[in-house]
Amino acid sequence: MEKKLGVYICSGCGIGDALDLEQLSKVATDENSIPICKTHSNLCGKEGVDLIKGDMDSEGVNSIIVAACSPRVMYDVFDFEGCIVDRVNIREQVVWSQPPGDENTQMMAEDYLRMSIAKVNAMELPEPYKPEEEFSRDILVVGGGLTGLTAAIEGAKAGYNIVLVEKESELGGFQKNVKQIATFPYKDIQESDIDALINEVTQNERIKVYTGATVEKTEGGPGVFKVTIKQNGSSAEHRIGAIVMAAGWAPYEPEKLDEKYGYGASPNVITNFQFEQNFNGDKITRPSDGSPVNNVVFIQCAGQRDPDHLPYCSSVCCITSLKQAIQIKRQNPDSAVFIVFQEMRTPGQAEDLYRKAQEMGVVFIRSQSVEVKANGDLLSVEALDELLGENVLMDNLDLVVLATGMVPVSAFGPDISQEMKEEEKEAGKEEELEEIPTDIIRRSNILNLEYRQGPEPPALRYDFPDSHFICFPYETRRTGIYAAGCVRRPMGVASAQEDAAGAVMKAIQCIELTSKGAAVHPRAGDLSFPEFQMQRCTQCKRCTVECPFGAINEDEKANPLPNPTRCRRCGVCMGACPERIISFKNYSVAMIGDMAKAIEVPEEDEEKPRILVFACENDAYPALDMAGLHRMKYNAWVRVIPLRCLGSMNLIWIADALSRGIDGVLLLGCKHGDDYQCHFVKGSELANIRLGKVSETLDRLALESERVHFETVSIIDYPRIPEILDDFAKRIDEIGPNPFKGW
Repeated sequence: MEKKLGVYICSGCGIGDALDLEQLSKVATDENSIPICKTHSNLCGKEGVDLIKGDMDSEGVNSIIVAACSPRVMYDVFDFEGCIVDRVNIREQVVWSQPPGDENTQMMAEDYLRMSIAKVNAMELPEPYKPEEEFSRDILVVGGGLTGLTAAIEGAKAGYNIVLVEKESELGGFQKNVKQIATFPYKDIQESDIDALINEVTQNERIKVYTGATVEKTEGGPGVFKVTIKQNGSSAEHRIGAIVMAAGWAPYEPEKLDEKYGYGASPNVITNFQFEQNFNGDKITRPSDGSPVNNVVFIQCAGQRDPDHLPYCSSVCCITSLKQAIQIKRQNPDSAVFIVFQEMRTPGQAEDLYRKAQEMGVVFIRSQSVEVKANGDLLSVEALDELLGENVLMDNLDLVVLATGMVPVSAFGPDISQEMKEEEKEAGKEEELEEIPTDIIRRSNILNLEYRQGPEPPALRYDFPDSHFICFPYETRRTGIYAAGCVRRPMGVASAQEDAAGAVMKAIQCIELTSKGAAVHPRAGDLSFPEFQMQRCTQCKRCTVECPFGAINEDEKANPLPNPTRCRRCGVCMGACPERIISFKNYSVAMIGDMAKAIEVPEEDEEKPRILVFACENDAYPALDMAGLHRMKYNAWVRVIPLRCLGSMNLIWIADALSRGIDGVLLLGCKHGDDYQCHFVKGSELANIRLGKVSETLDRLALESERVHFETVSIIDYPRIPEILDDFAKRIDEIGPNPFKGW
């Protein structure tokens, strides 16, 4: 579109007191010949907004630059439909973080306005993506247990059609075997209502149920999924908008436990899972001969919170053991029931169940060292009681129950990450692909995705299919697919039902946003999507391999086949492409390069170095804002360019900045690793990997590698921001001026 720019500068919040706004306005009017540049004392108020809207109506302004507060605030106020809008952060990151009236503060504000003008000149108004195929609003729920049934009901209540697929011949999952449950309000154990839930699902006209069925194939993306369901030798095809994966869990294999737990040494040593299977609400007896149970020991954390077995807590085992102990005491009040625990975990109101077990006579022994001894029919447990400080022997036992923990079904199946790497090497890309991290992707036969990156959502830590466990619960690394229940993390009945409702709500949000051509998360509402200039593509596969979300497939000639509804608009593919053929209408390699080149670089004798900071908009940029909010001062040499994700960084930006005379480049990205928090999962890590190659660029320019530095920072690290920036500035000062200044 033909652009008509308008620049609007706010003088409120101390901006007018700290800056010469008349001089700042000249950057727009004199340097860039922008005819409309106005100042207002309260730009976010009704008068200020009306000022902008008036120019839109009377002057035809369609590209707006607002120099005021951070783009992270007042975003709804400055949302003008049909207009390009850019925000210049001269409050948090200039006047609140720099001394007022200072020359360097003024120069910083003027540079930020120049950078914004360069950005807007290169931007185009995004056009939402509308798929050619018919758009579906139906929701697929995979798994007919408690979580899947609840998700189906909640989705149907919200007015959406549900397709429910269960691999077993009947609905109910594991809970079908459980007659009594321990759930909210935890005052006592309750009768299971799973049959009523099953009946509600089967009677609901909005829910189509497949039992004894599996998902044979899943193609497409949100709104345009095409799912093939296999049942009794026949196949059915459904168009699906979003998917809830509620495939459930399996018990940890007790055969893998250490010998000290005695599993296999006696039929009377069973797991908590087998307890439910064997007794199912009936009389509890000794498995070996069916005789009455009088003496029982429950052993908690059998192989759990153990790096050699399950490193995590399964969260429900303590409550399950309390329930089972109460069942035994109800059957025989004179029975001796012991629970040997490391830590008893009964969060919230579940504490009431713990008290009830105590009142009924269940004995609790805290011990980190326990051993089960079996000699024929003689069964005993020896434990070091931490409170008494002595060994306690519990003998003549009828039953020992081991709490073995829960494993998500996504954990089962061979690891194919190495297989994928071998495939890439066969394509002749060994050197490039050796450094690219490939997460564990397993064939667990839940969704059978027709994705280039593998048939299932990748499993991250402990084999749970998280995408970002801090900020985006339910989300997997495949857009439009949401994990719920015990496939997402171990949980009990009450949590599973809450999880089901949350996941189906996320699925609904995905459908509604995708139908408008908007991104779902983290850039919710973003209407842009990547565009490929295929004539320059070299089929290097980097975009396909590095995309964290499987948004790009390939044809038989290795040409990328983007799936826009899967895209989360992170730009990682843009940063990966060596030919720079991928761009967004409002975010591109050329645009960021223009912003860097718009920075005024003083001559060497002025002794005012310039440091360019590429900051991840998800954590680093908010941390910079927080530092300003707390009036923390830092070096005035820095100029910040926010990136959608540090993974979108293209190395050409560093070369452009340094050849322009910028003295140093600092990359601020999210933390990554086991306790990852990168909102785009792998972006920060990929940026760090790419940065390993920057020394070659610097050598070519005859520059010191210390001029480019990578630092991880989270939003809560904002107190470190001044130290990070000041230390880097000190290092640049020691290195000396960039020899390219003035060229």
